[in-house]
Amino acid sequence: MRLIKLLLFTSFSFFSIVLFGQIGGTNAYEFLNLPASARITALGGSLISVQDEDVTLALSNPASLNKQMHNRISFSHNFHFAGISNGYVSYGRTLSNLGVTAHFGVQYISYGDFVAADNLGTQTGAFSAGETAFVLGASKKVADRITVGANLKGVFSNLETYSSTGVLADLGLNYCKDSSSFIISFVVKNIGAEVTTYTGTNFGTPLDVQIGISKRLKYLPFRFSIIGHQLHRANVRYDDPDKVETTDIFGEAPKENKFGEAVDNVFRHIIFNGEFLLGKNENLRLRAGYNHLRRKELSLTSFRSLAGFSLGFGIKINAFKLDYGVGYHHVAGAVNHISISTDMGKFFKKL
Repeated sequence: MRLIKLLLFTSFSFFSIVLFGQIGGTNAYEFLNLPASARITALGGSLISVQDEDVTLALSNPASLNKQMHNRISFSHNFHFAGISNGYVSYGRTLSNLGVTAHFGVQYISYGDFVAADNLGTQTGAFSAGETAFVLGASKKVADRITVGANLKGVFSNLETYSSTGVLADLGLNYCKDSSSFIISFVVKNIGAEVTTYTGTNFGTPLDVQIGISKRLKYLPFRFSIIGHQLHRANVRYDDPDKVETTDIFGEAPKENKFGEAVDNVFRHIIFNGEFLLGKNENLRLRAGYNHLRRKELSLTSFRSLAGFSLGFGIKINAFKLDYGVGYHHVAGAVNHISISTDMGKFFKKL
């Protein structure tokens, strides 16, 4: 209970530090917050409080590294709109003599090819844009139920002729009870700064403070998770300056519902997801998630859509695990994420 109280106190301390209305488009390296795998996409974009063989979870929370990830390798690719794509490749290994589990990964995004033109619209050629992060992390069990971990990231960004490099870190802590059936996690992501800048101006990094709780039910093959994110920002609602002010039949603006806005703001900080674990060896997994912040930021008032919802599945075929996730962002469509992973030890016995 002391640990739970400490986590709650820390989260609310961060929660009260910064007051911002708009959380996107103000930092460098925003791609670092994209889901690392199809599984995470299917679960609403975040999964920090689970410990199993999935080595991609270490990018979300380095404290999730564990012995089950030994020799696991994973390849993920996400197909975005307009030719944009991103992915993540990772490998995990347990170092028994040190009592730690480590991983190495490469996270990347390609924004595609662009036509270069001058201020008169005359085409002068073409250019591309992309960003890459090299990730090295490790975790160690420091108490019977407590695991801590850290990631170190070197980031390289190239946007046309502009470039930037940065050094960032993630810190994570897991409190695990009853053989991983109940986990509480605390993560601070993307602490750091630019080392070299695009134009001489330093931008911030996409800091994210998260707390997650996962529980696997005793009599049902189902695990649910509740993740609080952007906890260092009290207000994540966006007040649109171009919003047309509506009036009633008397020409008066409707009164603001402060309670409704407060409830909406609280739920924007929360991601809900669940995962059915079917079969003797959990060979089939069905997933769903809901991200309220994404729904509110990307849905349209004039059209109903599935923005904010996500679905997916995972299936084991021989030595390989295949995962698929679809995340609905807008009425224009959804993103499709594919991951494949395996245990390298099954092919190379000496590893």
